[in-house]
Amino acid sequence: MAKNKPRTCEVVIIGAGPAGLGMACVLRDLGIKDYVVLDQRGIGASFDRWPKQMRLITPSFPTNSIGMLDLNSIALGTSPAFTLQAEHPTGKQYATYLRALAAHFKLPVKTDVRVAGIVSQEDDAFKILTNHGFIRAQYVIWAAGEFQTPRRAPFPGAELCVHNSRYRDWNDFQGDDALIIGGYESGIDAGIQLVNLGKKVRVLDRKSTWDSAASDPSITLSTYTLERMVAAQKTGLLELHDGVEIVNVERHEKVFTLSARDGTSYRSRTAPILATGFESSARLIHDLWEWREDGLPLVSELDESTRTPGLFLSGPSLRHEQHVFCFIYKFRQRFAIVAAEIGKRLGYDATKLDHYRQWGMYLDDLSCCGQSCEC
Repeated sequence: MAKNKPRTCEVVIIGAGPAGLGMACVLRDLGIKDYVVLDQRGIGASFDRWPKQMRLITPSFPTNSIGMLDLNSIALGTSPAFTLQAEHPTGKQYATYLRALAAHFKLPVKTDVRVAGIVSQEDDAFKILTNHGFIRAQYVIWAAGEFQTPRRAPFPGAELCVHNSRYRDWNDFQGDDALIIGGYESGIDAGIQLVNLGKKVRVLDRKSTWDSAASDPSITLSTYTLERMVAAQKTGLLELHDGVEIVNVERHEKVFTLSARDGTSYRSRTAPILATGFESSARLIHDLWEWREDGLPLVSELDESTRTPGLFLSGPSLRHEQHVFCFIYKFRQRFAIVAAEIGKRLGYDATKLDHYRQWGMYLDDLSCCGQSCEC
């Protein structure tokens, strides 16, 4: 993008991760040409920053030939398993898939573009302020993900801890024992990786996510993580402590002390690891959304901001009442919903996207969601 050279687009997508690139592919299939994808760090940059040992928990299989889309695919006709020859890709591998997809479909991605703000104007257009000037757009799709907005201050003293997203390689962990605050996917994965390195690990969690009877991996551990967790427990190096709500962390000389609400305390000579999840990056444009009680953006049945018409949400922050769309294979089901609505308003033929239904990427009936496994 040329410095200070204004541009007008029909649609601007913020974020070049799976949500942003997936949306771009659907807009392309609809026939929209006047759109652009903006990203500050580059295509798949968040996945490039994952810890070296961390992998996607959802398995990839090249099942397109039998009419089933690879669970980690974001576009029809693609399969990370086929491209990468990996069932559970690492972050860097998945970033390679995203870059290959963007190149194959010639998606209009502009990198090194930092969005400083978005202004909703009276003429039903948006003004996107960037480090290269501004862009005007009729519609904006926020697809910036969450990895760049870790939840770092859940309690006093959290600044003494290290958020798990700060680690690029668990071999860099210093010390022989680890305290991990948070027992969902990232916390248990961190514990598994450290046990594999011979560390003594204690995981502290308010609930007992590992014992949940739910079948939805959005609210309990995936089977991929559970299997590895059980193996780590058998070494005797992994302890799981549930019902522990940490309310304060202090450091005295070289010892960190974690205080729980029930009065118990835990000590370590190594900075505790925060596996407390992430905030929605939509908070970067906080005033353009209404907010749910769980701290996530409130959207309409079309994934549009209930406060700012023309602003849509795509990605892991997406929620509809109790339905959670935090995994790729979940939020991709809503790409065509957003694209079809924008297309209708711009005068495009939205029926061009009807074939997305047969691939499980056009979920417009949420009544089928939420069913649990019987056995």
